Formats: sequence, structure tokens, C-alpha cells
Amino acid sequence: MNALEQDSRSRIALAIFALAIGSFAIGTTEFVTMGVLPEISQGLGVDEPTAAHGITSYALGVVVGVPVLTILGARLPRKAFLIGLMAAYSLFNLLTAFVDSYEVFVLVRFLDGFPHGAYFGLASLAAANMVPPIRRGRAVASVIMGLSVANIIGVPSASWLGQHLGWRASYVACALLAAAAAAMVAVFLKRQPATHEGRGTGAAKRFFSSAQVWITLAAGSVGFGGMFAIYSYVATTVTSISGLSSSVVPIFLLAFGLGMTLGTWIGGELAAWSVYKSLLFASMGTVCVMFLFWVSSPYGWFAIVGLFGVSTVSSITVTNLQLRLMDVAGDASTLGAAMSHAVLNIGNAVGAAAGGAVIAAGYSYRAPALVAVGLAFIGLLIISASGLLERKTGNRGSAAVAADEARAARAAEAEAKSDGAVAPAADDAAAVGDVEASDTSAGAHIR
Repeated sequence: MNALEQDSRSRIALAIFALAIGSFAIGTTEFVTMGVLPEISQGLGVDEPTAAHGITSYALGVVVGVPVLTILGARLPRKAFLIGLMAAYSLFNLLTAFVDSYEVFVLVRFLDGFPHGAYFGLASLAAANMVPPIRRGRAVASVIMGLSVANIIGVPSASWLGQHLGWRASYVACALLAAAAAAMVAVFLKRQPATHEGRGTGAAKRFFSSAQVWITLAAGSVGFGGMFAIYSYVATTVTSISGLSSSVVPIFLLAFGLGMTLGTWIGGELAAWSVYKSLLFASMGTVCVMFLFWVSSPYGWFAIVGLFGVSTVSSITVTNLQLRLMDVAGDASTLGAAMSHAVLNIGNAVGAAAGGAVIAAGYSYRAPALVAVGLAFIGLLIISASGLLERKTGNRGSAAVAADEARAARAAEAEAKSDGAVAPAADDAAAVGDVEASDTSAGAHIR
């Protein structure tokens, strides 16, 4: 490898790292509210279920922001758009730190959710286009890994900061992280053209007219809500139900983050066996581990075992739910990937609201775990219905077909290079399709 090639690889690695820092900032911000929810409720003068509306409003911001920003930003250069998204994220986090009323807090959290899904979709596409086709899956995984690392390092650290310096300090730290990501993207990411994905209206119409799409969206929206019914109130559950000091809350958040990372890895491995079967069995397991958390929560440190199980098995479910949504999306797999973030945040909103409702009704902070069991069971029923419908219609799944096409394209490109020719660069849609196909093809249909 000559010096020029080494320099090029170094710049690409730095650019992908910069994009991953943005994912880290988003992951830290999304989950830190749960870690400092008691402090927020005290600071704003409201009870915890009311303060948790900030979690719900953020999630709704993500849901609204995905289609709005994807369409509005389709014709903007990717680099400029990414910088703008992170700059806005930094600004809204900073504004959160200075709000003095509950109503403004909820509004600012809603606005802060807007850049979330659009950033992940655009950053993944930018990373995929910086590397050869065979390495695109790893590039995208490197960007998304920032989210997993956030739950191991960022969330516990920001929660500790909020407990010792006040909850506003947590959001200042998140604002600084987002600003650093924007600066790094500006320095290390080369200019990339606009996506022009707004032109795919036909694919979008077919996507939203698919029964399988709506069933999968419903499964994620309800089933994933169970995890957030537990996690949204984990700080007070640890102190009031488990009887532990608030100083150990970051340790519980660390365990949750480790479980997410482990579950994401296991989910990816199981997807090579069967996406649908992995999703089905993980959904069954989710019901069990959420009941385990309900059982273990009054017994001090034993509650951490239940929480670790909830995050691990839920992450297996989330990974395969995202792949399942890509699979049933037909020729709108890019939209399917983007909508997966919206679906998970609908689950965020549903879980936080449902857990808060039972607490507001007078039940203890142990009750949201039973709500989680119910939501997970409903999600399991919906997933089962999806499988029955697929068996009845006999559809193979678009991801498997796309994988065959992607392998053929790579073979043609390799042959062209061996002959001394330069293969034409793939367009944006092909780039994303290659990522999704190479990462999801094995076991993407029921077998």
C-alpha cells in the first residue's frame, strides 16, 4: 500500500468516525432523560409521569422528522445537510438545559427529535458511498455502533453528571457532543451530492399500501413499547422498589447498554439463520424477561439481572424487526430502513406513556413492568399474524432477491476491474440496496 492509498483510507476512517460520533451524541441524548427523570421532575415542579412526556414528545419528533426532513433535504448536499442536522441537535439540547417550564421542555424535546432519524439514514448512506461495495456493510455498522457505545459510556456518564451537577448539565454535555460531531463532519467528510430520494413517490405509495408493512410497523410500535415502559422509569424503580441508592443508577444504565450491545450482535448472528424465526422467538423471550424484571425488581441488585435480560432480548427483537421491515418493503427498502427508526420511537412514546399512566393511576413503580409484559405479548401476536399472512401469500421477500442482484453486480464489477476497466459508480439507491441486501439477505424470508 503506497502513501497515497494509506492517506485515503485514513481520511475515510476519520470521516466514518465523525459520523459515528454523531450517532453517539444521538444515542446519549435519547436515553439520558430516563437516567435523570427524577431530577427533571423536581426541577420543573411536576411528577415523574408528567416529566416523562418529554420522552414521548422526543419520540414523536423522531416520527414526524423522518419523512419531513427526508423529503425537504433530498436535494441538499449530504455533507451540508449532516452538519445542519447535528448543529440543530446541539442547539435544541442546549435550549433544553435552559428551559424553565414543563410546557417549553416538552416542546423543545419534540424539536430535538426531528434530526434523529434523518441523520441515521443520511449518515449510513454517506458511509456506504465512501468504501468499496464489499465493505459497505461494515461502514454502516461502524456508524450505527455509536448508538450502542452511547448506552455503555455516554448515557451512564451523562446521568452521573446530571445527578451531581443538576439535570441541565446532562443536556449541556449532549449539546457539546453534537457540536463536536458537526465540527468533525465538516473537517473530515468530503462533499457528497444530494440524495434526490424525494422522487421515489411511487415506491413510497407501494410501501404504505402493503399489508405486511403495516403489520410489521404495528408489531414494532406496540412490542418495542414494552422495553420503554420499563426503561423510562428505571431510575426511580431502582431507588423506590429495589431499595438502592441513586448513586447506583448509572451502573444499571451501564448494564442496560451492555445488554443492548450483546443483543444487537446476537440478533445479527441469528438473522443469518432466519429473520422471521429470530424475531418470533425473541418476541417470546421478551415477554419472559420482562416478567422476570417484575419479579426481581424488589430484590435489590437482583433487579439488574432482569434489566440486563430485558435489554439483551429486546435488542435481538429490534435488530430483526428492522431487517424484517426492510424485507417486506419491496422496492422501497431505503424507506423501510428509515421508517424503522420512526417505528422504534413510536414504541418509545407508547411505552413511556403507558408506564406513566399506571403510575399516575396510583400504582407503584413496579407496575410498568407488567404493562411491558402486556405490550410485548401483543407485539408477539402481531408478529405471529405477519408470519401466517406470509405463509398464506407465499412471498419470498424482497431482501433475498436484492441480495442476488447485489452479488451479481459485485461479480460484474470485479470482472471489469480484472480486465482493467473501471466499473461505473453505483447510484444512491443501489448503494443502500447493496448494504441492506448484503446484511439482511440470509434468512430474510421464512424458511
